[in-house]
Amino acid sequence: MRDTPRILIVDDNPVNVKILQTRLAAEGYDIVTANDGEQALAIARGEKPDLILLDVMMPRLDGLEVCRRLRSDASFPFTPIILVTAMADSKDVVAGLEAGGDEYLTKPVDHAALVARVRSMLRIKRLHDTVETLAAEVKEWNASLERRVAEQVGELERVGRLRRFFSPQLADLIVDGGADDPLKSHRREITVVFLDLRGFTAFAEVAEPEEVMGVLGEYYRTTGKIVLEYEGTLEHFTGDGMTILFNDPLPIANPAERAVRMALAVREGIGRMAENWAKRGYELSLGIGIAQGYATIGAVGFEGRWDYSAIGTVTNLAARLCGEAAGGEVLVAQRVFAGVETLVDAEPTEALALKGFHRPIIAYRLRGVK
Repeated sequence: MRDTPRILIVDDNPVNVKILQTRLAAEGYDIVTANDGEQALAIARGEKPDLILLDVMMPRLDGLEVCRRLRSDASFPFTPIILVTAMADSKDVVAGLEAGGDEYLTKPVDHAALVARVRSMLRIKRLHDTVETLAAEVKEWNASLERRVAEQVGELERVGRLRRFFSPQLADLIVDGGADDPLKSHRREITVVFLDLRGFTAFAEVAEPEEVMGVLGEYYRTTGKIVLEYEGTLEHFTGDGMTILFNDPLPIANPAERAVRMALAVREGIGRMAENWAKRGYELSLGIGIAQGYATIGAVGFEGRWDYSAIGTVTNLAARLCGEAAGGEVLVAQRVFAGVETLVDAEPTEALALKGFHRPIIAYRLRGVK
């Protein structure tokens, strides 16, 4: 509603229009006028007045029909209508109210009654507009809340997906926009660590399923904690085999060093666990292989089931080195050793003939950190 309410006066008698206009203008209202029903409809739809004073008896289109048409027009905003009539018969009043009128005045119009009814109807108009504004704001707030909830649910789902592969710190950084979408296919130099339990196949063949699951649970909990501590990316685990990536999804300083330190920490943790397994009759130990090189990395799978995977020779090399490692050994490729030579105590192995590699592979057996 405007600061200065606008009132439309409709009457086919110019004298009546002049009287009402003079009285209401003196009260500070903005006045527009119409001389018949058709003109009233056009002005009402164009001006959108805050109140209409509508004469009932007019030629061609009377006030009741004007009232009905305005009330049936869904695009026309709520506007109080005061019917002005020379007839005070109750049937006429009822007819006017049923047509959509809100109040009525009888001619000759009393000035005090006119001002009082106009103020009353404008107060109703103001309250209605306030309710409409609040309803629109509530609707917008609800829509905004639904959007925020949807965004937060999507963010939680995305964090959940990312935390399947990445450390919590990296997952949060990616969701906050600190990194590009890591699930999109990309190429990068990475360090790959491959872990595998020696003796697990033989153990699984003779042990009860509950025993196997118990051993795997201990193995994953211990290893997973260390992987997260060193901010490695768990590419996948299958049975007793685990693949961890470094330098992806975000580049990090000295990925080879971090991979080696993590591998040695895992070896120590699983070594202590292997002593307890041995007491229970489980002959299990851990072999580790580490390689460095370029790979294509990203999400692979189908809708509803995606895995994060690195494709390239480097992953095969890490797996082959792990396969050559005896229980408790960490074998690293020459490229990895070159990056950590000053930090570790190691010895070269004989040249290894590995499946899938045409040339012998030079590797190093890590004893520990200097």
